[in-house]
Amino acid sequence: MSTSTTPEKPAPQTAADGMPRGQAVLDGLVRLLDLEQLEVNLFRGVSPPQSPTRVFGGQVAGQALVAAGRTVPTDREVHSLHAYFIRPGDPTVPIVYEAERVRDGRSFTTRRVLAIQHGEAIFSLSASFQLPQQGLEHTEPGPQDVPGPLTLPDLGERVAAGRGAGWMSEIPRPLDIRFVDEPVWSQDRTEASEGPTRLWIRADGSLPDDKLLHVCLLTYASDLALLGSVLARHDRPEKPMQLASLDHAMWFHRPFRADDWLLYTCYSPTASGSRGLATGRFTAEDGTLVATTVQEGLVRVPRA
Repeated sequence: MSTSTTPEKPAPQTAADGMPRGQAVLDGLVRLLDLEQLEVNLFRGVSPPQSPTRVFGGQVAGQALVAAGRTVPTDREVHSLHAYFIRPGDPTVPIVYEAERVRDGRSFTTRRVLAIQHGEAIFSLSASFQLPQQGLEHTEPGPQDVPGPLTLPDLGERVAAGRGAGWMSEIPRPLDIRFVDEPVWSQDRTEASEGPTRLWIRADGSLPDDKLLHVCLLTYASDLALLGSVLARHDRPEKPMQLASLDHAMWFHRPFRADDWLLYTCYSPTASGSRGLATGRFTAEDGTLVATTVQEGLVRVPRA
């Protein structure tokens, strides 16, 4: 595990491929997660103008968690979430988030959130919050012999060098992402891998001291590489695969900052029935495990 000292975070205005990056782009993501409150337990969110044909899963998960957190006392922190992606989201219209106050206990608080578009549910989330308490402490060792993030190219440098997917040159990137292993879309990836997909990730700028915001931003980021780890177990397909998140779960073990480097280790233990299972671990630079995620997704082979 890299233990090198990370210097002060730079805030460059453009990446190597000319796309805007840094604090201004990150501030746009923070605004995206700052929902409008319509009524008690009712919130509204929007999608960025540079959106694909459907809403990014990490966006709707992060916004739904914001809606849940807005109904919970600030002294209680998110410790887990479980969610289902029900329908593709339409990025051209707002999303309404309806929060249900399921339980307020002495130590734990439970919320359910339904995301609605065009009168239909597109996403559901259950989240649990806990009053901080002392208890047993242990963590598995972090991955060893991993190159430090500042020794690796960022996404803009990959795209500029012709080593990235073309769509990356068309959208702002509020996160600084540096792959340790060749991602599935890389032209340098030549064969299937039995190992995990690892990437360093952090917000590309500074964030305020808002614990809920840091958790919601990590939830947003968690959907970026999981299904890619399913494809990484196989040779590059001749035709594009149909990919879609089906369900998603996260557990937050310890406090962290989303604007500090975290190593995201993604691995797929199995795939069958046009579905792939992927697991992910977020590890701080000192090797401490801060969050775990599991996702199953649609991984459909195109017909001949």
